[in-house]
Amino acid sequence: MFLAWNEIKKNKLRFALITGILMLVSYLVFFLSGLATGLANLNREAVDKWDASAIILTEESDKNLYQSFMSTDQLKDITAQETAVIGQLNAIANNGDQKQNISLFGIHKEEFLMPNVTEGRAFEKTNEVIADDSLKEEGFKLGDTLSLSSSDETLTIVGFTDNARFNAAPVLYADLITFHKVKFGETADQNKDQINAIVVGDESISNHTQNKELETIEIQSFIENLPGYTEQKLTLNFMIYFLFGISSIIVAIFLYVLTVQKISMFGVMKAQGISSSYLSWSVVAQTFILSFIGTALGFALTIISGAFLPAAVPVSFDLTLMVIYGLILMLVATVGAVFSVLTIVRIDPLKAIGG
Repeated sequence: MFLAWNEIKKNKLRFALITGILMLVSYLVFFLSGLATGLANLNREAVDKWDASAIILTEESDKNLYQSFMSTDQLKDITAQETAVIGQLNAIANNGDQKQNISLFGIHKEEFLMPNVTEGRAFEKTNEVIADDSLKEEGFKLGDTLSLSSSDETLTIVGFTDNARFNAAPVLYADLITFHKVKFGETADQNKDQINAIVVGDESISNHTQNKELETIEIQSFIENLPGYTEQKLTLNFMIYFLFGISSIIVAIFLYVLTVQKISMFGVMKAQGISSSYLSWSVVAQTFILSFIGTALGFALTIISGAFLPAAVPVSFDLTLMVIYGLILMLVATVGAVFSVLTIVRIDPLKAIGG
């Protein structure tokens, strides 16, 4: 460690370049991890807010909430103790100045899907809604009257709630009567028993129905089957994994070049009796120091950047995940020193000093 640190202090510029590259790679890894987490949250926030264990959909829905259609009469086939019905549709909401894609949830006010109200009040009458507070950033406010692209009904925002987006769209919560009026229009009375799913709040995730037309889906499985959720997550994760490999290769190349340049010096040191293992550990320690400094700087730069990002950028930093990725970066960078170690072990002192 002594030899490694002293060489770094003596050749500041040379090692600063390696540290700078590691800092940029770690910055990119951390930022991509934040982007992956943020985009995932955009899709699943409202589902996480349910705090449910499972959801019951129709067998033919392919685990898709929007494609599932059932009747409240089928509640009698459900054995779960804590259940809540939900209706869902997608639309474009217009308050006269702004348009925004939204997801409308029809729920019963007294059931556990009812969100906490952070501003305003809960809906009390037909056509009143509680909106996700991300709509405030788009210019929507309490008292706004909304027209929907798929309906002649108008809705009024009476309250806001936090962390309620579904498939990247802000959620509007309304009672089931409002949902049926929006979805079915003049035939709302004939379809007043229609819902999309039954959400299960029980801790058990066993099959809660014997009805072969219905399927109990564990909530995490339901999230992973949200349109685009898994594909998007895998794409960003593969980019992060490739960066791990790239950082290892970059460090290996830099250290190999530096080692080759110092072959004669290493030869003299070995001729003086310094063992190959000592020199090898010195290179490994040097790599660890550089990777630690580069990763720490990348981590700090990411946190600083996050503080200045606009709310429209879907980035959410998971500090635990970032620490794990940082440790992996340091590990793969240290592994990249193996080629230099092999070179040091093979150095013949006599040949290295020209004997």
